[in-house]
Amino acid sequence: MMFRLCTIILALSILVLSHVVALAQSGDRAGDMERGEGIYQKRCLQCHGDEGDGLGPGAERLNPPPRDFTLGLYKFKTSAFDADLPNDDDLIRMIRDGMPGTAMPGWKDLLSEQDILDVIAYIKAFAELEGAPEGQIDYGTQVATSAESIAAGDKLFHADDRCSECHGAKGRGDAIKKLKNDNGERTWPRNLTKPWTFRASNSPKDVFSRITAGIPTTQMPSFADPKSKKKLSIEERWHVANYVVSLAKTEKIVRPENTVIQAARIAGALPTTPDDVAWDAAPPSTFFMVPQIVGKTRFFTAANDTVSVRALYNENQIALQLEWDDRTKSIPGDDKAASIADEDLTEDAVAVQFPRKIPDGMEKPYFLMGDIAHPVNLWRWSAGTTEKPESIALLDASGIEAQVPRDGGSGDLTAKGSYKDGTWRVVMTRALTTAATDQDLQFVEGRFVPISIFAWDGSNSEAGTHHAMTTWYWLLLKPSAGSKPIIAAIIAVLLVGGILLWWGRSAANRKDGTAP
Repeated sequence: MMFRLCTIILALSILVLSHVVALAQSGDRAGDMERGEGIYQKRCLQCHGDEGDGLGPGAERLNPPPRDFTLGLYKFKTSAFDADLPNDDDLIRMIRDGMPGTAMPGWKDLLSEQDILDVIAYIKAFAELEGAPEGQIDYGTQVATSAESIAAGDKLFHADDRCSECHGAKGRGDAIKKLKNDNGERTWPRNLTKPWTFRASNSPKDVFSRITAGIPTTQMPSFADPKSKKKLSIEERWHVANYVVSLAKTEKIVRPENTVIQAARIAGALPTTPDDVAWDAAPPSTFFMVPQIVGKTRFFTAANDTVSVRALYNENQIALQLEWDDRTKSIPGDDKAASIADEDLTEDAVAVQFPRKIPDGMEKPYFLMGDIAHPVNLWRWSAGTTEKPESIALLDASGIEAQVPRDGGSGDLTAKGSYKDGTWRVVMTRALTTAATDQDLQFVEGRFVPISIFAWDGSNSEAGTHHAMTTWYWLLLKPSAGSKPIIAAIIAVLLVGGILLWWGRSAANRKDGTAP
């Protein structure tokens, strides 16, 4: 009797386990739609809206806009290019891990797997999605990354402008035409050199998935579509994926520990053009930029997201090279630039902010263009228009609405800009010291100088307080070997070390009851 009971229990267990495995493999895991509605109302409504149409209270401040669930179309999926439905695992991943470069956060720390399944059941109901997708991406045999594979991918990427038509010759997304999604909303090609902006990671497999399935609702096509004249075989798609991943291996990566721009001292004249090979001697420091959402007329949808800075100096001058990726060269009056831009085309521009005086301690001016007690200098370069050339302006600022151009112009401050393959490079040069000691920052070798950057993208109609910005960082004019600042620093370190050693021994002696 007992043996028979155990046999029945074992058989039932096998049946249940088989059913669970089958559900997991099919991706058709059960979610409670009613419970999912409650989670959605609490966590998702603010962006995606009560009706799931992507028109929540915060939607107008987000770039890109939230997904419209009523369409039933999802951009990042592993089902076949002609399958309307995504896999549940695709949706799970988006909710669990979030989408880099967007306002969609990862919810894995707040929602359990069952919570996520419940939300998926609810958002599917907006478009009455049922069942599983009919086809899946065929990954074939993955081609390992190699110099040969990358070279093959490079050739396929550029052949007949297959990919470079939208993504640009260097993969920076420098557009040659205006792109819109199926809803008529503005879209931009991905800058393939910035891996942290890839919505579904930049692993070779994920890139292969995008090349194969395309990105629904956008102009990114499937290169597995047999009807396409630019169709690629599975092997060719792996080559292109390996090439795309290789583009992300750039020195212009934001490193949180890098908060200091180190200006190298050189002998002779400083480079005055952005593309001078002399800049190779200066290591770049790359920083994130964020929209200006603090001052009046806040701006939530800035286009620029990073800027790289190099610095060189000699006995008399300092030069800064500012470099940032910009998909368009915005020159008002240029018909081509106007055809790509959003609404009103404005000038591309960049500004460097310094305190008027090097602070003695850690206190800095207010980061948004200073304050009355701590005014700042602004070096602002503008790209110009078809009717006026590029220009550099020196401004005194004591607040976001208190910027005054310096009488007499920019003094000895000069600048030169260059745009190529989706990247702006601008060089600014000024004397280390000036006669206006009460108005201008005086650079001192070996001293840490606060510095921050502002940038305006003309194709995004940015002007005035509508711009991207960094927080304060530091600029250090590295002393040459054997210079007095280095010696002074060493002496200071030794002195502090000696004091700490004396203090430690004194504390130990007091504990033992002996005199120091």
